[in-house]
Amino acid sequence: MTDIKRTDTYLDAHMDESIAELGKLCAIPSVAAQNTGMDEAAELVGNMLRQRGFSVQILPTGGAPVVVAERKGKRSEKTLMFYNHYDVQPAEPLELWESPPFEATLRDGCLYARGVSDDKGHITSRLFALDAMLAQADDLPCNIKFIVEGEEEIGSVHLPAFIEKNQELLAADACVWEFGMVNHEEVPMQYVGLRGICYVELSVKTADIDIHSGLGGSIFHNAAWRLVWALNTLKDEHERIRIPGFYDAVLPPSARDIELMGALPDVVEEYQTRYGVKSFLKGLTGGVDLRVAEVFEPTCTICGLTSGYQGPGSKTVLPAQASAKVDFRLVPTQTPKQVLEQLRAHLDAEGFPEVEITFLGGGPAGRTDPDDPFIQLVVDTAKDVYGVPMQIVPMIGGSGPNYPFVTVLNQPVATAGVGHPGTQAHAPNENVRLDLYLKHAKHVVRIIEAFANA
Repeated sequence: MTDIKRTDTYLDAHMDESIAELGKLCAIPSVAAQNTGMDEAAELVGNMLRQRGFSVQILPTGGAPVVVAERKGKRSEKTLMFYNHYDVQPAEPLELWESPPFEATLRDGCLYARGVSDDKGHITSRLFALDAMLAQADDLPCNIKFIVEGEEEIGSVHLPAFIEKNQELLAADACVWEFGMVNHEEVPMQYVGLRGICYVELSVKTADIDIHSGLGGSIFHNAAWRLVWALNTLKDEHERIRIPGFYDAVLPPSARDIELMGALPDVVEEYQTRYGVKSFLKGLTGGVDLRVAEVFEPTCTICGLTSGYQGPGSKTVLPAQASAKVDFRLVPTQTPKQVLEQLRAHLDAEGFPEVEITFLGGGPAGRTDPDDPFIQLVVDTAKDVYGVPMQIVPMIGGSGPNYPFVTVLNQPVATAGVGHPGTQAHAPNENVRLDLYLKHAKHVVRIIEAFANA
């Protein structure tokens, strides 16, 4: 049996070593969107696992390589999988960083760097937990596998096919997901579902070059206007998505889902303070209705618009091209394939056949039963570390590739991690609190020990 007190003592005493390892990983600018540092990051992750006695394979996918590692345990034949990713978001805008994004910098109890929380801090904190267990025994209590991909931040484009082809290699009894966090009340959260996503770029080209607006303004098509008008057909003034058939596959939340959402703390004041929002859509004011709408309703979000001249001063041009990045957050049982077909048919019917659709990635929503025994194990083992058990959230608004883990590999997927509401993942000054980094490592020790003994 693992002596939990001894592992806690080890973790308390060796934080500096783990943080130094995290700093080395954060120094690699493994930005998937820019295809930089991918092989280097995969090799480093592979070496980190080899140093812990794992057999490691770095496998091609058609995109960034996937690191797959396994170490056998002696006490239990059960296998626990950890899913992580070594890729990160772009660091821009660079001018908003208070310290260089790829130089891990410690200040005020937090470590700052791009990817330090999402997701490199999760990788090293989990390895830190294994170090503590291996420091008192020559082996781990159960089989441990890692799958660490390099395309999560661009939609895990090649991961579903990789999983489909490598089911035996990735076989496990349960999976700990790549993220987790405490909420604004310092309560650890257990997210058992992720919304799906269909991310597209819509583009219009009406001429070969930008044209003098005085020459073409009254006789030529304007790409920017064509795109704006096309976008305007996607939603009505009541926030209802107008694409025919879009809501047909939507599975409403169950009574159990609503019960769990109703047990969560109110977030109105937290959101208003943290994000500076004054009100919410459709007259929502808080409570369970806001919580349910937040994650169980599909969305259509314009993420960015590009066209013409946007520099200082004026430039009188009629834009020849215009584009928009749009994401659709999906709920069970919607799929990206359905949405893409519906979107094409809608734009054609509305008179915009020239609007091109480029699919940039996505996948369906994935969920684990909130009452699954593995979920309860992860929830219960948190209490010894955080002082309270985790609070279960049946669905989170974000997306990730958990669907093939749940449906193809048949693994219950639980979340646990180092995040907090101010972690600023995807934004400048991304950070991880050292106290939460340590707590996550201690929680992982307890998860593994309880899993081996269950």
